[in-house]
Amino acid sequence: MVIQITGTIVQSYYICHRQCWLMSRQIVPDQDHPFIEIGRLIDSESYDKDRKKIELEDMVIDLIKSEKDSILIGEIKKSSRAEESAKIQLAFYLYRLKEIGISVRGILLFPKERKRIPLELDDDLERKINEMFKDIEKILQSPIPPSAQKIKYCTNCAYREFCWS
Repeated sequence: MVIQITGTIVQSYYICHRQCWLMSRQIVPDQDHPFIEIGRLIDSESYDKDRKKIELEDMVIDLIKSEKDSILIGEIKKSSRAEESAKIQLAFYLYRLKEIGISVRGILLFPKERKRIPLELDDDLERKINEMFKDIEKILQSPIPPSAQKIKYCTNCAYREFCWS
């Protein structure tokens, strides 16, 4: 079975391998979960002037804009609590765009916190992404999801009932 690795799967991998597996099978989390609804609201209400959401194959880029002689893509998140997973998701977009010959810079945006973190793809980050792909492929090839493990994200996770009921 071949499963396409997407930005959402990449972000989930850094949060929870079980969530990564579930998303790869289109097992969607509770869509009425308050944190999903808040995320949607922040996504739709933030950066209206600059917003140009783009969907390309395995990516949904929240923001793209031209700056002087370069292109900037942005990923908008509710909070910086999962900053590392957001960084790797944005790095994945930068990597995929580079593969098709498009050089861009990235920025993570946390509107509620008024926080902006620039991100550029370097050799170390590319190596990290390639290693991550191998690990994700191992997880996704399994016919059953990884077992549930209590982690700090479980409390507010939209898959909580799925894993712990």
